Amino acid sequence: MAPTADVGVTATLGAAARAMATNKGLMDDPFAEHLVVAAGVQNVVRMISDERFAADDGDAAAMNGLMDALAAHTRFVDEFLADAGRAGIRQVVILASGLDTRPYRMWWPRGTTIYEVDRPEVLDFKSEALRGLGAQLAANRCAVGVDFRQDWVAALHRIGFDAGQPTVWVAEQLLVGYLQPDVQNQLLHDVTAVSVIGSRLAADHMPTWSPLQLEAERAFVDGCRQNGLDIDLASLTHPGEYHYVPEYLAGRGWAMVERDITGLRGGMGLANQRPGGPRDTAFVPEYLTATRV
Repeated sequence: MAPTADVGVTATLGAAARAMATNKGLMDDPFAEHLVVAAGVQNVVRMISDERFAADDGDAAAMNGLMDALAAHTRFVDEFLADAGRAGIRQVVILASGLDTRPYRMWWPRGTTIYEVDRPEVLDFKSEALRGLGAQLAANRCAVGVDFRQDWVAALHRIGFDAGQPTVWVAEQLLVGYLQPDVQNQLLHDVTAVSVIGSRLAADHMPTWSPLQLEAERAFVDGCRQNGLDIDLASLTHPGEYHYVPEYLAGRGWAMVERDITGLRGGMGLANQRPGGPRDTAFVPEYLTATRV
């Protein structure tokens, strides 16, 4: 099976968050844990099996809070997509889909096509792993293997994307500094350019990293290393000035609803759990949904 480097740390952590939430009865992703095991990140596998970061103290609390945040946003987006389907939207694009399993684990209205955009090696790894599990597609899935620094919109069109239809877009763990500023800004421009009225978007995002966030990041990484999980977040993010996502989209014909992690956690029944201090939550993203008007 593909090596860990091909899949990516962020994709593996996202699957681990879904697996842990599934084991807690907070959501249902029967494939997530198998994908983490197949990816071969042993310390992340142990996060699931022995709940290493489940204790409500210190750096364990910080990691547990991050995993809860990832799972809470996943479940929120699940409901967002279901609502879009009920509204008649039959075209879905998941940007940087990673180890996302929605085409397999969710119910989709007849005629729905889901475009998963990511690097070819990530899509190939996931497809092979899910075939090995006997996973069955619940919608028409189109894998679009392309880097966002390339013409990913042209790749979408080549595989059947119809810019004349309303689209529901998902951008999870993407607009948080993982793309270079010019690439992220161009991506937002491109999404807008091919979104007709009625299209929808769900995303998490983060503005340019502040000194408090950078300090929290360093403390978080040090805590992870002490627990055997070597995650160099700094190597995954890029410095520079990003457009503030809500402001940028609002100025280009999107009607915005902004949310924070408290509301999303409440939707998972986690509202009464301790959210952590400023260091624990300094680099938790902000969240938005938007409709093209």
